[in-house]
Amino acid sequence: MNENETRAALLPFGSLRGIPVYLARLTDGDCAAEVLTYGAALRSLTVPDGAGRLTDVVLGFDRLEDYVNQDCFIGATVGPVANRIAGAACPLNGRTLALDPNEAPNCLHSGLAGFDKVVWTATAISERAVALSYVHPDGLGGFPGDLRVTVTYTLIDRTLRIDYRAVSERDTVLNLTNHSYFNLNGHAAGSIADHTVCICADRFTPTDAASVPTGALLPVTGTPMDLRQAKPIRAGLSAAYDQLRLTKGYDHNWVPDGSGFREIASVAADRSGLRMRVWTDRPGVQFYTGNYLPAGLRGKDGAVYGPRAALCLETQAWPDAPNHAGFPSIVLRAGETRTSRTEYRFEAAG
Repeated sequence: MNENETRAALLPFGSLRGIPVYLARLTDGDCAAEVLTYGAALRSLTVPDGAGRLTDVVLGFDRLEDYVNQDCFIGATVGPVANRIAGAACPLNGRTLALDPNEAPNCLHSGLAGFDKVVWTATAISERAVALSYVHPDGLGGFPGDLRVTVTYTLIDRTLRIDYRAVSERDTVLNLTNHSYFNLNGHAAGSIADHTVCICADRFTPTDAASVPTGALLPVTGTPMDLRQAKPIRAGLSAAYDQLRLTKGYDHNWVPDGSGFREIASVAADRSGLRMRVWTDRPGVQFYTGNYLPAGLRGKDGAVYGPRAALCLETQAWPDAPNHAGFPSIVLRAGETRTSRTEYRFEAAG
């Protein structure tokens, strides 16, 4: 498909500083998804629930300006480095990178010039897939190297697959994720507190009061962070546990068991009869219960979102990795191609 054909397959969704923004619609059987070129964001994901009713399970907005004005990263592709970097600084090759302290004094999701705030280019689109590309310029936000990134969304067999590919012209740091907010009862259904969650992990990375990892690894055994057997989210939210008090709910990185492409988590809805299974090759997953979603946030179709209106399962490298010698490295060497895959698979909860 050439450039003109690709553009013709996209729908207008406004413009940002004179740059057109488009929406791609993907379909596969009774499932559908919408992806924006702004932020390479997932706007909607419609799947049949346990009774066969078509249900949109991700938060989103009807207008481009609502995406631009929100600071919750709703649906977005996040990078070059997702999650937090302590002090908005990290070492690389014997020097210190000075990043954007957008969550002073720390850097959150790469600051004000992250992937979520730019218009990507749709380089290919078909009925079931769209590929979006972006070049993050050398030095922008403090990150070295012209970084060429492609994110491909594919909808197949009641599965949303997200493939990432990145290569940099200079040594840099890289940790990509998707920041979709899920509510398996429907995006406008209210709280996810009665969803059940399972995370296949024996350990997690505790944080300080600013949600930055301390550098420790703690076992989940005997704590509300033990989600190896499916539990209602509400039970953890009400637990008297310091880590949950600090973040007003779940907002931590778990270290899933195993390696390679494997199932690392699942969520089941309390009313819709829908389950989502998460598969990835990433070494971590941030489970976030939407604690800081603002009350009265206006979403798609007149929906009103608020705290705990949805949850995130952000597959990732460990947060603040460059500042902790014991954490797996996120350095991307010049000319090295890094790829990863995450899948969200949907089925009737049994």
